Amino acid sequence: MSDRAPGPSVLWLVRHGESTGNLADAQAQLAGAGRLELDVRDPDVPLSATGRAQAVALGRRLSSLPEDRRPTVALSSPFARALTTAQLATADLGVPVRTDERLRERDFGAFDGMTGAGIREQFPDEARRRDLLGKFYYRPPGGESWADVALRLRSLLATEALRHDGERLLVVAHQAVIMVFRYVLEGLTEQELLAVDRAEQVANASLTRYERSDAGELVLAEFNAVDHLVAADEDITEEPDAARSA
Repeated sequence: MSDRAPGPSVLWLVRHGESTGNLADAQAQLAGAGRLELDVRDPDVPLSATGRAQAVALGRRLSSLPEDRRPTVALSSPFARALTTAQLATADLGVPVRTDERLRERDFGAFDGMTGAGIREQFPDEARRRDLLGKFYYRPPGGESWADVALRLRSLLATEALRHDGERLLVVAHQAVIMVFRYVLEGLTEQELLAVDRAEQVANASLTRYERSDAGELVLAEFNAVDHLVAADEDITEEPDAARSA
């Protein structure tokens, strides 16, 4: 009997394709507005036309892999932009897509739909508290910190390791969730994680891949890969971090 810890043999992490919320965010930033112009709740924000094309391009990349290297199962955030990405990306793979609320977007609480400028104007005391605590531990009123996201990801990894032992698992989620996956899987420090976050923003429909080593550890093989989008001549889009500074 092997003493290897259970878990997937390959783990892909995908950020959802560009959403209408991403577009509203960029427009609010350019206009210096304090709030995004959206008329739907965050879980229901759909993909933009570009986002759908990005998800299809991702699907072509995955289906072009040899059969013994393709995903065998997919897990998605239940938020519409992530689930639609997962469904489009797996349409030709014939793998089941299951949702798990532990992969949902980080909850911004009272700051939902606000830009960094709007937060600093309307909640100056909270902005100062965020500066003091730092991005990883700061929790907006009624919302979550990155540390809170880490707790739910540790729970997810513990249960899904047993459920998908030996599988090639595709996970579709959100920018902060993917960054915190790196913190959990690689044992990064707070400072190391924030250094990665400052250096590179996770692109829409990008691929981050981990492979299980002979020692049973999931080892980072690629981060934020977008070559499938380049090959399909699709736009490379990412959310300005300033828009989610809290």
